[in-house]
Amino acid sequence: MLPSRSLGRTGLAVSCVGLGGGALGELDATAADRLVGRALDLGVTLFDTARSYGPSEDHLGAALASRASRAIVVTKGGYGADGAADWTPDAIARGVEGARRRLRRDAVDVFLLHSCPRGTLEGSGVVEALVREREAGRVRFAGYSGEGDALAWAAERPEIFDVLECSLGVFDRANEALARAAAERGQGVLAKRPLSNAPWRFAERPERGDVATYWDRMRALGLDPAPLAWDELAVRFAAHAPGVASILVGTASEGHLARAVEGVARGPLPVELAERARGAWEARCGGAPGVI
Repeated sequence: MLPSRSLGRTGLAVSCVGLGGGALGELDATAADRLVGRALDLGVTLFDTARSYGPSEDHLGAALASRASRAIVVTKGGYGADGAADWTPDAIARGVEGARRRLRRDAVDVFLLHSCPRGTLEGSGVVEALVREREAGRVRFAGYSGEGDALAWAAERPEIFDVLECSLGVFDRANEALARAAAERGQGVLAKRPLSNAPWRFAERPERGDVATYWDRMRALGLDPAPLAWDELAVRFAAHAPGVASILVGTASEGHLARAVEGVARGPLPVELAERARGAWEARCGGAPGVI
């Protein structure tokens, strides 16, 4: 049985594995509907999408509308709103309205400002605009998705940001302390990239930058995942990291999602393996930043 957890002080109960919706935008409507249905069958109640994921919001809205479910939907924006310049208050208002329409919801459960820099958070008016959407009831909870100093700025303002989404995985540990502290302040923490793009798939260094970064870190760690497979180690590490409410597994594969759910349901990593992973990180990769 896939456990549920409270998403910080929001009062929302979410499955500790969520479906990352980037791949939904790469599928046709029929395949997307099938993937969402399988996720629900597995006990997944949290779905994460974004304006930049192609037709992901449309596919997700249609799939959930055709099923009786209590799914929680997180979307991200601040850009790509018809008739509005990116990262303006108008982009927030129009973006929320567009998300409500595509997701077929009266209110967006969680709306996150998506990877904008700290200067945008401080000086553009988008934060105030998102608060207004929350006060008007068009957004239930507000948050930020990103890394670095912008994430730290948002984490220090729990009265504004109910939810934080950040990278956290066995090869991406810069946000561990932040996640723990944010959860203690009542903010819900969602961990993206828990599988770190599965760098163990590659015999040689991949060309894509983010995957190459994880591949380099995996090689530097020199960690033996035994007795587990790499994917199980990765999801169990991230899902049971202190402060994390849910991990977001981005996949188009029903089988891969099922493996992640089954792995997380087995509980935290064995103590000895967790200690080996922590020691290898501190010795060889400590100080490495989060990957956007």
